[in-house]
Amino acid sequence: MTNAHSIQSALTHAITLLNGAETAKLEAQLLLQHVLNVNRAWLIAHENDALQANIHAAYRALILRRLNGEPIAYILGVREFYGLNLKVTPDTLIPRSDTETLVEAALAKIPQNNNTSSPSFRRKSESSNDVKTDSDFRQNDRCHVLDLGTGSGAIALAIAKYRPQAHLTAVDASQAALNIAIENAKNLTITNINFILSDWFGGLKNQKFDVIVSNPPYIEQNDAHLTQGDLPWEPISALVAGQDGLSDIRTIISQAKNHLNPRGWLMLEHGYNQAESVAALLKQAEFSEISHAKDLAGIQRVTLGQLT
Repeated sequence: MTNAHSIQSALTHAITLLNGAETAKLEAQLLLQHVLNVNRAWLIAHENDALQANIHAAYRALILRRLNGEPIAYILGVREFYGLNLKVTPDTLIPRSDTETLVEAALAKIPQNNNTSSPSFRRKSESSNDVKTDSDFRQNDRCHVLDLGTGSGAIALAIAKYRPQAHLTAVDASQAALNIAIENAKNLTITNINFILSDWFGGLKNQKFDVIVSNPPYIEQNDAHLTQGDLPWEPISALVAGQDGLSDIRTIISQAKNHLNPRGWLMLEHGYNQAESVAALLKQAEFSEISHAKDLAGIQRVTLGQLT
């Protein structure tokens, strides 16, 4: 990078270097905002300001890291997800907009009040044809939601934020990832969530939930995508799930029934071509009301089913 004398010239040169990326301008701005600790409006308003030598050197170092392929989320140490600013590190997956589809699907089923009297949880009494709700059995109980493999806490924190009357449990097999999730909860002052170190359901004993959500590993072990984009930098254990990418999903589906309340929901994010396979696994496990939710690209990204 050449010696830049102003914000604008530094940005121009950085954009040239990042020319291979479609988001070169945005990334160049974000990295300089990070170094200067300012917002985009300030950056534009002060484009003719001179950059101090140490600031320019720090900016150059970040641009070189990006040119080396390091994800911008890891360089900045933060990623926005469902309106929340989350800390991310190489110990966690980078939250993606596709996963917001899972949050939306969960919010559609989770009551906004403090019990499970939503039609989503209706079940018939064994003694009559009258429809009763779970609140008839668990009066004033809060809706309990489990997030499996929480990583940075993105899914659980988004649900907890927008359903403050619900109680969230978030688990991960990585203590390092769990520490990031706990830090994010503190930074966001979200308190209706409990974090547990657990390999899927292993540390949950006999706990039961009304909704279980998960964005598990679902990439095939030999998938070419693993060498592209941000994926080579992310934790492989959070990405790959066996030969066909479905091994963790099979485990979750097979064990979920032991941790769901009657008429509870299981919701899984999966790969672009796995919707029918996941639906078949849910049907085989005797889940009902099986359906799909599409992401912003129109791809079936989430499959959900209700415990019969």
